[in-house]
Amino acid sequence: MRPDGNKRAIWLVGASTGIGYHLAAELVADADTLFISARSAGRLESLASELNRAGQARVIALPMDMTSADARAQALAAIREQGGHLDWLVLNAGTCEYVDMAQEALDLELYDRVLGTNFLAPVRLFHEALPLLRQSAEPRLIGISSSVTFTPLPRAQAYGASKAAFSYWLGTMAADLKPEGIRVQVVSPGFVDTPLTQRNDFKMPFLLSSEQAAQRIARGLRRQQTHIHFPRRFTLLLRLFGLLPLSWQYALNSRLSRNRAQR
Repeated sequence: MRPDGNKRAIWLVGASTGIGYHLAAELVADADTLFISARSAGRLESLASELNRAGQARVIALPMDMTSADARAQALAAIREQGGHLDWLVLNAGTCEYVDMAQEALDLELYDRVLGTNFLAPVRLFHEALPLLRQSAEPRLIGISSSVTFTPLPRAQAYGASKAAFSYWLGTMAADLKPEGIRVQVVSPGFVDTPLTQRNDFKMPFLLSSEQAAQRIARGLRRQQTHIHFPRRFTLLLRLFGLLPLSWQYALNSRLSRNRAQR
């Protein structure tokens, strides 16, 4: 319940698998109405039914491809019909594709796919949802970014660039929205066991389960932390590494490059 006594409405985008799936189960404790979105309608409806049986909050499934303007418009129209305001917008949907510089022919559309999903689509959705947030007494914009932004890593040209752009955008929005009372919170996880990371073919240090990640995010949101990053032993190490001169970072990170290993 919001401070003014009205019901709190939360919209979680990217809720059908991984971090988003478990975060939905956490956020029902903070919401009166929880809207959940993802492309997979079947998994989304199943999750909504499961959470509604628990009875903590009303959970409404809004299947949506975030990159589709029509799909975004339909989802926003449904939210307006249910009450006309949003208190929290949680932008979690994303994708990951790695660049292999050892390949002679690179699929340059990879950049379009990753930047489009991880940066351009959430930016568009936020601006379309902003009028609903402005109707709230405690509005929040919450963006799930990544700790990959702390230092440039091999093969992460598209993914890292998309998350760096997203984090920078969230920071600028925090400054520009503060006069309106809209709080911005940035989440920068380390490696988390999700369907996306299960495709990784390299060792992932300090790997957390999706459930552990969701619990840490929910705890940080409730504490109103501006920057939620975890696991600390990994993210603090990356942040310290990111303070080194760029020439040192480039030299050290190049040792991990597969392109270097094949030449």
